Amino acid sequence: MHEELENFERNHVWDLVEPPPNRRPIGTKWVFKNGRGEDRMVVRNKARLPGVSSKEGIDYEETFAPVARLEAIRILLAFAASKGFKLQQMDVKSRFPNGFIEEEVYVRQPPGFESARFPDRVYKLRKALYGPKQAPRAWYARLKSFLLKSGFVMGSVDKTLFLLSRGGDTTIVRIYVDDIIFGGSSHALVSSFAERMSGEFEMSLMGELRFFLGPHIKQGPEGTFVHQAKYTRDILKKFDMGDSKPMTTPMSTNTALDADEDGEAASPRTSHRQAVKRIFRYLKFTPELGLWYSSGSSLFLRGFSDADHAGCRIDRKSTSGTCQLLGTSLVSWSSRKQASVSLSTTKRVEGVDNALIKGEIESQWTGLIALLV
Repeated sequence: MHEELENFERNHVWDLVEPPPNRRPIGTKWVFKNGRGEDRMVVRNKARLPGVSSKEGIDYEETFAPVARLEAIRILLAFAASKGFKLQQMDVKSRFPNGFIEEEVYVRQPPGFESARFPDRVYKLRKALYGPKQAPRAWYARLKSFLLKSGFVMGSVDKTLFLLSRGGDTTIVRIYVDDIIFGGSSHALVSSFAERMSGEFEMSLMGELRFFLGPHIKQGPEGTFVHQAKYTRDILKKFDMGDSKPMTTPMSTNTALDADEDGEAASPRTSHRQAVKRIFRYLKFTPELGLWYSSGSSLFLRGFSDADHAGCRIDRKSTSGTCQLLGTSLVSWSSRKQASVSLSTTKRVEGVDNALIKGEIESQWTGLIALLV
């Protein structure tokens, strides 16, 4: 808690002032959390002081802050593997208190740390706290402003991607709230970026990217391997299926799920529960499977699509599936039930189908990939 408040003082987060008339300050409370490493061991004890908004709230206009999509992160991993440079990771300490806010916001003094001389005063915020809805946007605006002043160019499609080109070398930065992935073709440029960030913000340099938003990432000279073995083990343990018999496929080919009106109710029916348990047993069989992004892969964008005919036994709707690859690297995929009912068995010509899906993919990803290339 002392570390958190000392950080507020260093960053000039607030000023202790007399309570303004006709202004209701929002409350504060302490939130504690253990920071854990890849092996789930506690590596840091954290104390955060978020602002707790009341029902009356504070007037504000914008709260949206861009967040990198997982597909975009996979594209960056595939691109980095193809270009042969390793991605690094850094974490911003107390990210939200680095962002300036435009609104006039007052908060009560932290519980247990009230001023002995001025117990009735409140803090007027100069920068954002955790809790208020505009805090993520304020932090993103501060970080974006710093990167643009440092010579980076922001992606025209993806606003969480920043690039810096110097003498034929490139530095790439991807931000996800307070987690920052960066790398480039020049060690000097990458080191310079890390030093500038550490000089502007309080950073934890975590070295080579190994663990990000759940997946494990292993970077090597031949490519990058992404897997979720730890998450798989955790979810099997959570549902007491760690000792279940492994299955080689997630579903039997002769399984046909329907409403099962006569089956025993079990969230929602026994047959449905058994189908889900089959999936868990498949995960037991495949904990180490993952995505391989080869260093020899090209950056050619390809997409594939397919659909069954009236595969749902209940409403006769079809299920469509798509996948998108950057060279040989799978970066995006989807499977969803169609909104309309299939009335025909006519199959589209393969060339037309591929052209349609390729156009859809290019409209979604080409801007990002073109910026990277």
